[in-house]
Amino acid sequence: MATSAQLTGAWILVILYMGIILFFVIRGALKIKSISDYAVGNIMFSPTAVALSLAASMTSAATFVINPGFIANFGISGIISYGLVLPLAAVISLAVLTKSFRKYGQSVKALTLAQWIGERYKSKNYALFMGFLALLLITFIVLIAVAITQVLSKALNADPYIVLISVVVFIFGYMMFGGANSMVYTNTIQALIMVVVAVILLTSGYAHFSEGIGEFMRKLSAIDPALTKLTNPGSPLFRDFYEIIFAQIIVGMAIVVQPHIITKSLLLKKESDVNRFLVVAIAAELLFFFVVIAGLYARITFPDLTVGGVALKNDTIIPTYVMHVFSSGTLAVIIGLIVVLGLLSAGISTLEGLIQSVSTTITSDIIKPLTGNWLKSDKSMITLNKIVIVVLGIITIWLSWQQIAKPKLSVGIFAQNGVYAYFASAFVPVIFGIYHRKMRASVAFTGSLVAFGVHFAVYYLMPFLVNTYGMTFGFFTRYLEGPVRNPAIACSSAVIISTLIVLIMIMIQKKTEKISQP
Repeated sequence: MATSAQLTGAWILVILYMGIILFFVIRGALKIKSISDYAVGNIMFSPTAVALSLAASMTSAATFVINPGFIANFGISGIISYGLVLPLAAVISLAVLTKSFRKYGQSVKALTLAQWIGERYKSKNYALFMGFLALLLITFIVLIAVAITQVLSKALNADPYIVLISVVVFIFGYMMFGGANSMVYTNTIQALIMVVVAVILLTSGYAHFSEGIGEFMRKLSAIDPALTKLTNPGSPLFRDFYEIIFAQIIVGMAIVVQPHIITKSLLLKKESDVNRFLVVAIAAELLFFFVVIAGLYARITFPDLTVGGVALKNDTIIPTYVMHVFSSGTLAVIIGLIVVLGLLSAGISTLEGLIQSVSTTITSDIIKPLTGNWLKSDKSMITLNKIVIVVLGIITIWLSWQQIAKPKLSVGIFAQNGVYAYFASAFVPVIFGIYHRKMRASVAFTGSLVAFGVHFAVYYLMPFLVNTYGMTFGFFTRYLEGPVRNPAIACSSAVIISTLIVLIMIMIQKKTEKISQP
């Protein structure tokens, strides 16, 4: 429970935050004249601002709120997976893909990833297919909404359901008007706050290191020896190095092809800005990802993961830790409120990007093609986009409350399953579309279909066969057992198998072309 000082401060903070956000939303909205302006903006932003916007939207509340909860539950193995392997793979992938994607994205004037794929392969049907797959990103929207709700409900001592509705109405409401113009302003401010908060969270457990790292590890081992091991066989996410390292490298490489990430570079107006954009984005990203170590501090603070005899859910561990650690003294309360602001910023920054990209995709890549020439004017497109955002908000409230009331370990599992399926399906068309100019639409489309099918077969069908009929799949069987499964296993399998099949199809295509030549 928040103290009276924390409660008063939190209300003041929330009101001020809302006022600042609305100021920049109105400023950005005044410059929107078309759906293109909404999607990629029409203002000249500095590469540093765009980089911070990317860093803020790429990490999210999953990094600051949800993932540290996994680390509190499962220990060092989670740090290796979520704090080292995944971020390194992601930033390397970002650096490699950004310049090539940006060049092609600008040449075809793509507003969304679905449009980029449709233009690259000259296929409207492929673009429509990717537009429908983008609906899977709603699961990530739900994750952010849940994380923000958990933080605010703890800070304000408020009912989570009322907080959830208020959060969705406010954020989805202003995103109906601001779009990319206001988003870069708000994301930049949020990213700067997140930098401060990342440092605070990383140093919040400094007292635990007063007798050295060895003593810190001994404290964890005394709680549970598995917390200090490189692998945690008892966890559903970090059982061995295949799961911790190999699968996360594949996921990290593929994660960049999400539309609110890969399309961010299109906001840069000059090619010369790309290098500075990448340096700032990568530096901020690595700092943000390492915040998961705060989960270890939380576990030492709550050894049995209970407060007042009530078990902490994974998604409430960090909000509870923050309110507990920063509750004594005026300075501590102020620092705690800054941390709350940072946790909100981590969530809102990504949520803005997802609302903007998913609503634009639904409007431009699904509804417009299916209605033919009915939507012609920019005004009608913008109006439709607002209606789409309203519907998205209603769906978000419904799904989010289910995840708050009855999560299966964490909303993170729910979100990963949907998001990973999406970018596994987008991996082949983006990668081969950039680096293999003769790539055929039929081959790329096959890759997307295979990835989509494999992901859900590994996550749902194969476990069903194992648990119902006792079937075995060799060493892979261990990843298919239990009520909670790791979406990274399904995603990495989908990426690998779809890529191999596409490479085989390309080899066959080349041989066929050689034989047919006179």
